[in-house]
Amino acid sequence: QIQVVESGGGLVQAGGSLRLSCVASGRISSMYAMAWFRQAPGKEREFVAAINWSGGNVSYGDSVKGRFTISRDNAKNTVLLEMNTVKPEDTAVYYCALSNNRMLFTIAERYRYWGRGAQVTVSS
Repeated sequence: QIQVVESGGGLVQAGGSLRLSCVASGRISSMYAMAWFRQAPGKEREFVAAINWSGGNVSYGDSVKGRFTISRDNAKNTVLLEMNTVKPEDTAVYYCALSNNRMLFTIAERYRYWGRGAQVTVSS
């Protein structure tokens, strides 16, 4: 059984920084793309960032580009999301997702395994 667990959410002031972590466990290979999505109340799920299996290719949603950084440690089956210069509109539940493909995708339907989410709240 494969599990994906997020951690590191919380309350942060606008302009501050926060780091989210995601650990995948179970019978998995590190040769899978991973991604972060988020969903704010009353809004659709939004792509945040994705990273391919090697870490050599990344992609970001337009709303976070230049402020967020995704990285991974395959030895630990972990992916990180460094969030800098956060804004109140970054408030959402952040979900980590694991693909069964080496290539990264920006659409949620290409990711097979999902965590339960981590709440991030940015105060103004």
